Amino acid sequence: MKVLESLRARAKAHPARIVLSEGHDPRIVAAAIQAVSSELSSITLVGPYHDVSAEVAAQGGELGDKLVIEDPETSTLTEKVGAAYYDLRKHKGITVENAGAEARNPLVFSAMMVRLGLADGTVGGSVATTSDTVRAALQVIGKATDADLVSSFFLMVLPEGHPSQHNAMIFSDSGLVIDPIAEELAAIGEQSADSYSALLNEKPQVALLSFSTKGSAKHERVAKVTTATSLLKEKRPDVACDGELQFDAAFVPSVGASKAPGSDVAGNANVMIFPNLDAGNIGYKIAQRIGGCAAIGPILQGLAKPANDLSRGCTSEDVVNMIAVTTLQAAQIASKSTS
Repeated sequence: MKVLESLRARAKAHPARIVLSEGHDPRIVAAAIQAVSSELSSITLVGPYHDVSAEVAAQGGELGDKLVIEDPETSTLTEKVGAAYYDLRKHKGITVENAGAEARNPLVFSAMMVRLGLADGTVGGSVATTSDTVRAALQVIGKATDADLVSSFFLMVLPEGHPSQHNAMIFSDSGLVIDPIAEELAAIGEQSADSYSALLNEKPQVALLSFSTKGSAKHERVAKVTTATSLLKEKRPDVACDGELQFDAAFVPSVGASKAPGSDVAGNANVMIFPNLDAGNIGYKIAQRIGGCAAIGPILQGLAKPANDLSRGCTSEDVVNMIAVTTLQAAQIASKSTS
């Protein structure tokens, strides 16, 4: 898909250091070798050294400056990671001994590498559950100081030649925030607009979705969406957004013109903000399984530094795509810090 090729090309222009917490998994190793050989990023594989190095060799890869292994059981970094983790979590009552044990958890070890500046981002979840992967990111890396919350999205890549002429969209939140209030929904819209710009280098058009379009129904759940739209417009007048809109009004130009005349977003939206996790999760899976979209995610947004989750059914190509996404997120955060 041309969108994914472009994504990787743009990531290649901003090479980063990405740590993969499940370095023993053959899919992860294949992705790491591909990412390094294509000069997409430098990779650290975390896991038992013997197992990981054997898998790298079996797949024809070579360890070096751009592809390294860190075994939490033997790494020279483990003591530093344990001490830093203790300082981070001692207010929760963790002991030095328990912190040392946690430092050997690959998810924690990888997230701590990012926190300590030893890597620019981390990717996991090919083996670990989403809850474990996200928990490590939240506890260790934490929320960005300027973020209202941590949320997630899926990058939905449409089949080439799709009649809508859309190439890619963002669906949010489809993986993390269960039932956001209006203020949280507005924050998710803001984060997703910025994510769309960072990943696709195009102007976001944000639709806040509902079962109602412009007052066609009255309900407290509709009111939540309209309030969120007002809050987003007030905070970010530079972001094109509208709501409340039904999906067809947001996506199909003729329906948008009929149901929401005068709206600059209706019929042209590329960032879809769902009112709750039920709708968002169901929506992305329908688009993926019936619509034929490629779904990359869940991608986390609002963290101090990038950390992302994989599906346990992922392919090595999925992992490479997530490495590219994580690399571009790292570039986005770096540009913010210097601006």
